[in-house]
Amino acid sequence: MKSVVLGLVCAVAAWGQLPVSVWYGGGKARAPMLEANPRAKKEIWRKDVRQIKALGFGAIRCWVDWASGEPVEEYHFETLDVLLELAEEEGLRVFVQVYMDSAPAWVGRKWPEARFVSANGAVIEPESSPGYCRDHAGVRGADRGFYQALARRGARSKAMLGWDLWSEPHVINWANPTYLSNPEFCFCSNTVARFRAWLKRKYGTLDALNEAWYRRFATWDEVQPNRLSTILSYTDYIDWKAFLSEKLGEDLRERYVAVKTGAPGLVATSHAAGVGLFASPHYWEGQSDDWTMAAQVDLYGTSFYPKHSAFVDRDPMWRAALLDFTRSFGFAEGRKGFVVGELQSGFGTIAVNVSRAVTAADLRVWTWSALARGAKGVHYYAWYPMSTGYESGGFGMIQLDGTVTERAREAGRIAQVVAANEKLLAEARPAQAEVAIVYNPLSHFVGGRQRQAAYGGPQGEVAGIERDSLLGVYKALFPRHVPVDFVHAARVTAESLRPYKLVYLPYPLMLPASTAAVLRAYVEAGGRLVAEARPGWNDERGRASETIPGMGLAEVFGARETAVETAPQGRTRIVFEAGGRCRRDGSRRRWR
Repeated sequence: MKSVVLGLVCAVAAWGQLPVSVWYGGGKARAPMLEANPRAKKEIWRKDVRQIKALGFGAIRCWVDWASGEPVEEYHFETLDVLLELAEEEGLRVFVQVYMDSAPAWVGRKWPEARFVSANGAVIEPESSPGYCRDHAGVRGADRGFYQALARRGARSKAMLGWDLWSEPHVINWANPTYLSNPEFCFCSNTVARFRAWLKRKYGTLDALNEAWYRRFATWDEVQPNRLSTILSYTDYIDWKAFLSEKLGEDLRERYVAVKTGAPGLVATSHAAGVGLFASPHYWEGQSDDWTMAAQVDLYGTSFYPKHSAFVDRDPMWRAALLDFTRSFGFAEGRKGFVVGELQSGFGTIAVNVSRAVTAADLRVWTWSALARGAKGVHYYAWYPMSTGYESGGFGMIQLDGTVTERAREAGRIAQVVAANEKLLAEARPAQAEVAIVYNPLSHFVGGRQRQAAYGGPQGEVAGIERDSLLGVYKALFPRHVPVDFVHAARVTAESLRPYKLVYLPYPLMLPASTAAVLRAYVEAGGRLVAEARPGWNDERGRASETIPGMGLAEVFGARETAVETAPQGRTRIVFEAGGRCRRDGSRRRWR
C-alpha cells in the first residue's frame, strides 16, 4: 500500500467511508430503467448480490427514477426496498443514484406549461426523457418532495450509505431533439422569469442592464435571453450562460437540502458527465461548472470512460489530466475530495461504434489512479452490460448471461484492498502542488456565439484551442512528474495562489478583471506567472482592452503587443533553445 498512498497527507474526510461499488439495480435492466415486480424477483436478485459480495465488493450502487418511483401522485419504492433488504441480509452497503429526467406523465398533464422550450420556440414533448423544466414552481415542489420521501425511506435501512443526487447535470438530460437543427435550452416562460430575477440581482436597475447590453428596454417584461449573434455586443449571451451555470448549482443545492432534511446523516454527492477541461459552456443542453457544483454537495466528481466507444482511447496523459482536474475542484476551497460516479467496466459502444476491450489491467490502473489522487468513492459502471438502447451490449463488468470475467475479479480484489485500508484512504489528502494552471471558462466566449465549437457527442469532447492550451502545458509537465493543480479563474484569490511557485495562464484572451487583479497581486508578492499570447484582450463583458496585455498585465510582463496576425495554417509552434537569434520556418518559429 505504500506505493498507492505515496504523496498523500491526512485530513478528515467528509464522511469517513470510501465505497468501491458496482452499479446494480436489480436484474438486467439498464439505468435508469427498473424491472417490474421486484418482490417476486428477490431470490433471483439475491444470486447476483451474493456473487458481487463473493468477488470482494462491499457495496452496490442502485438507482431510482422518478417515473417509476411516483407513477401517480404517491410514492412507490419497492425496488429500493428489496435491494436494501438484500443488502442487509447479505452484508452489503447501498448507494443510490437518483434520476429525475425520467419523469412521470402526470407531471405534464398537471403542468403542461412546464415542458422544455428550445431557443426557436419548439416545445419538447417528453418520451422516456428529458422530463420537465424544474423552473416551474409545481415541478420544483414535486421534485423536492420526491427527494425528501426517498431520503426518509432510505434512512430506515442500516445498509444505506448515501446518494448521488444528479447524474451528469445539464439543463436537459438524456434526450437529443434530432429534429431541431440548433437546439438550446431552456427558453420556457418559467426559466425566462428566473433569468430576469437573476439579472435584477446582478444589475439592480433596468438602466444598468440597458447600458451593459446596449439595449432600450422599457420594462423588465421585455427582457429575453440572447438568441442571436450580432456584430455589436454579446454581453447578453455571456450573462445567459453564466445564469444557466448558477441555476444548475442552485438546483443541485435544493436537492441536497431536500435529502438532508430526510436523511441528515447520509452523504450526498453528484458527478459530471465530462469535466470542464473537456467540455464547453456553449453546449446546447446547458453546461454546469464543476467548481460551482462541487460547492453544493458533500462530494462532487466525474464519470470516467477512457474507452467509451470507437475512436475513443484515452492515453495516460489524458486520463491523468481528467483526474487531476477533478481532484482540483474536489479539494478546492477546503473541500474533502471527489468521487468517480461512473468508472467504465467493459468495452464501450454507441451502436456499431465499439471500443477496444477493457481489461483487468485497465481497471487496476484506472482505479488506483483515482484513489492515488484522493478519490473518496469509486463506482464501477456496471455489473451487467446494457440490455437496451444504443449502448446495448456494452459497459458490463460481467457477461449478460452471468459469466464472470477476469476484470470483475480484479475489481473485486481492489475493493477488498480498499476496504482493508478504508480509514487511511478516506482520510488521505493530496500533497500541495507547486504549479497551478488557470482554468478559465470565459476563454470559450471570445466572439460570443461566433466561437461556438462543434458538440462532441455523448461522452465526447470539443477539440479546440481552449482545451489544447490547457492540455499543452499539462503535457509538458506530466512526464516530468510535476504535480499540477487547476484553479478556477473566477474563484482565485491572492491567498489561494500563494502556495504556488508558478502559475500558468493558458489561452488568456478573455479574463475577468478581478482575475487580472489577483494575478498582478500574485506577481507583486513574488510569484511567477507565465501567460500565452494576448492576455486580457477582452474582459468578462466581451469588451476589448486599450492595450494588450490588458487590465494592467502589460506592466506585469513589461511588454506590449504591437501587431498580431494569424499564423500560416492557423498554428504557430515556438521552440525555445539557447542562443540569441530567431528563425521562422513555415508555421514554426524557432528561438535560438
